[in-house]
Order: sequence, then structure tokens, then C-alpha cells
Amino acid sequence: MDSEYCIDIAEICRSVDSAEVVSMYFPLLRRAVLVDFRSDSVEGPMVKVVPMVDSIEDRFRSLRRLRPRFARPESITVIPWPKYVRSLERLGIWDRIVQRLVASEHAAVVDACARSFNELLQIEAEELLNAIKGETYQSVWQSGHPTG
Repeated sequence: MDSEYCIDIAEICRSVDSAEVVSMYFPLLRRAVLVDFRSDSVEGPMVKVVPMVDSIEDRFRSLRRLRPRFARPESITVIPWPKYVRSLERLGIWDRIVQRLVASEHAAVVDACARSFNELLQIEAEELLNAIKGETYQSVWQSGHPTG
């Protein structure tokens, strides 16, 4: 899963550094991590693992439900991530997100960021285990039959 896709790390880092909202989605996990960097005197930024949606309009609606005190953002930066979750850490992207949240001076969101990363790791581990066990997956080979 990790080696087949070319990803422009520099472009992703620029997006993380400048976007109001980032939705990084993991197609194989059918989840996204939604990072809303906006804050005010009452509410800090938000980091949350959410289900994938069918369209950007659905993501705008889900964000509105999660953050009703904030106006609709100008845009949402959408980043597909077809690699392993740990690669975000290895490639420095997750640290980039964390550092921007640290700079917001809202300590609780840094904890939420760590919880979200751990949640993604857990979901990924469960998905890999399901694939190995054949749960929610179908094998392309029949057991007990010669292959060719």
C-alpha cells in the first residue's frame, strides 16, 4: 500500500501551513481526519476522525454540524492519503499539523490531535486484521484449489 503512490510532500506541507480546513482521507479505511485550524476566544481548532463523505458539499455540511459557531470556510483542502497512517509521521506531515496546532496556543487540541492519530492507527490495524482474516473481504483465490 505504501510504495505505489507518488505524493507531493512539499505541496501537502504548504497546504497544511495555509489552509483553514484540511480533510485528509484514507480510502482503504473509509475515514478522514478533519483538521479545522480556525479558532476564536471561545473555541480552539478541531481535529477529529470522521467517516468519509461522498462529496465536498457533504464535507461542508458535516463541518457545519461539528462547528456551528463558525461560518462556512472559504474552502476545504482535501488530501487523499493512500498510504499507511504511520507514513504521515515518517514523512513529517503529522508533525507539521501538530506544530500548527501548538502555535494556536490551545493545549486541548494538541491532545485531540494525538488521540486522532492513535484512533487512525487503531482503525488501520483492525482493517489489516480483517483483511488477513478475510472478514469484510473476499479472497481472489479459492482455498484448496491449485493455482494455475
